[in-house]
Amino acid sequence: MSDQQVVKVQRRAAERILSGHVWVYASDMADAGSALPGATVQVTDPRGRFLGTGLYSSTSQIAIRLISREHVEFNRAVLTGRLQRAANYRLPITAGTSAYRAVFSEADHLPGLIVDRYGEWLVVQMLTQAMDAASPEIVAALEEIYQPSGIVLRNDAPVRAKESLQRVVEVRGEVPEMVEVAMNGLRWIADLRHGQKTGLFLDQRENYLAAANFARGAALDCFTSTGGFAIHLASKCDTVEAIDASEPSLEKAAANARLNGVENVAFRMANVFDALAAHAAKRNEFDVIVLDPPAFAKSKAAIDKAISGYKE
Repeated sequence: MSDQQVVKVQRRAAERILSGHVWVYASDMADAGSALPGATVQVTDPRGRFLGTGLYSSTSQIAIRLISREHVEFNRAVLTGRLQRAANYRLPITAGTSAYRAVFSEADHLPGLIVDRYGEWLVVQMLTQAMDAASPEIVAALEEIYQPSGIVLRNDAPVRAKESLQRVVEVRGEVPEMVEVAMNGLRWIADLRHGQKTGLFLDQRENYLAAANFARGAALDCFTSTGGFAIHLASKCDTVEAIDASEPSLEKAAANARLNGVENVAFRMANVFDALAAHAAKRNEFDVIVLDPPAFAKSKAAIDKAISGYKE
């Protein structure tokens, strides 16, 4: 392990790590030494006691993301092992669906890596310096495990700017402009190259089903995007009003509704805040309301404005 740089963190960061936290913030760094962007580092407390192995970022406010409480190398073998465990873990819980989140960053001990599976295709996001540097090894391991027809590297997320990384989209293999997948017994069209996130909001897959369990009567789905909640609610509700400010998203949502023979969802382009105010003024009532807004507080500076938005 002699090639790994030793970095020291302040006592408060050490205490958080010992209590289970897996991040070290830049403000809690004591000495980064000569660690390079994306490097694998040994993390110690101010007295030099070993705390774990982490991935270092030279520019993000999250300076270190732990990958183990032990001494480990972040190499092809470790990557492949963790990706394979993630694949095996999800096999029992993805029956009846061909679209699901296959790798979920810290949850799979691969911080900064997102892998979404869309049938024969994979969409990958590498959101940190370390994952970006390991791109060739990650792609090779994914090809070995899943043998996909194609892989889309959706490295166009705005958060990459915090890591001083370029925003690019790359395609490996054959990937059509649109793909059809099955999710929760419904059919969906996904734009893997240009759609929001990776094409669909696969991290909401279980939440769609949970929301449908409460659905009845008249429903209102705010920030509907490609219609995920609205179409799941449709089979349990008399009517569903689905609102979004993006015309392209609403066009995709309507296409997904038609694909499933759903006719009781009215898609409406509007600013959600204005639409809610109008409903309140008219004393309109709904039996179920889904509020799934985009993140309002993407930085500390946005907290006050975000609180105002959430309150409204």
